[in-house]
Amino acid sequence: MTPALLAIACLLTVTLGYVGKCMASPFGDCRKCHGLGHALKSDRKGQPKRGKDCRRCHATGKRIRIGRWLYNRASRTYRAGTR
Repeated sequence: MTPALLAIACLLTVTLGYVGKCMASPFGDCRKCHGLGHALKSDRKGQPKRGKDCRRCHATGKRIRIGRWLYNRASRTYRAGTR
């Protein structure tokens, strides 16, 4: 197998894997709060306590994946153009 075909096969595998992941699980953990929905603070004794709610995910801990966001945008544009 030539290196070009191997690179194409690897790219195709990674792309189809990400598409499958976006279809199976459209929401992923928030990158800012790591899926907790809030920041962790510590009190004076060093014990962890709940901080402020995450503004990026609105305290849900989940964010829509980039691939799913692109798919939603494309399908919305297609539906709006075919009315």
